[in-house]
Amino acid sequence: MTAAPNLTVTRHARDADLAQIVDLYNHYVRETAITFDIEPFTVETRAPWLAQFRETGPHQLLVAERGGEILGYAGTMPFRAKAAYDRSVETTIYIRDGFGGQGLGRALYEALFDALEGAPVHRLLAGMTLPNDASDALHRRMGFEPCGVFPEVGFKFGRYWDVQWYDRPLRAG
Repeated sequence: MTAAPNLTVTRHARDADLAQIVDLYNHYVRETAITFDIEPFTVETRAPWLAQFRETGPHQLLVAERGGEILGYAGTMPFRAKAAYDRSVETTIYIRDGFGGQGLGRALYEALFDALEGAPVHRLLAGMTLPNDASDALHRRMGFEPCGVFPEVGFKFGRYWDVQWYDRPLRAG
C-alpha cells in the first residue's frame, strides 16, 4: 500500500501477523493505562478481534511492517452496536514500544483513511486515556478534534483514569 521512512510497508493485516500484534499490544496491557484491558491476550483469545476486519468496507486493520517485523497497527471498528451508528467507526492505533516518533502513526492513519475511501464511513472517533501527549499530538495532526472528556471511567493500576474523545469526518472539507 504505502511506504513510510526506512522502507516500512503499510498493508492490511493477515492472520499470520496476529502473534506479533498480540505481543505489541500486550506491552500496553501490562505496562500502561493506555488500554483498559487488564489481562494480556494470547493469540487464541485475540483471534476473534482480528476476525472482524476486512480488506474493504468500514472495518479494516492495517499494519506497518519493516523486515518482517510488525511495528504498529491502525484500524477501525464498530463504534456502537446500533444501526444508526453504522457510519461512525472507532479507531485504534498502537506503535511498538521504542518505535514512536518515526512517522509510523501518520503513515498508518494516512493509509487507513485512503483504504476507507468509498466505504460507508462518515465519522472517525478516537478515545484515549489521559494523559497521553504523543497520541493527542498525532490525532490533532491527523485532523481529529477533542469532543469530550469522560472523567474517571477506567480503573487500572489502583487509580481512576479519564478518557478524552476525539472525532473527525473521514473526508475533510
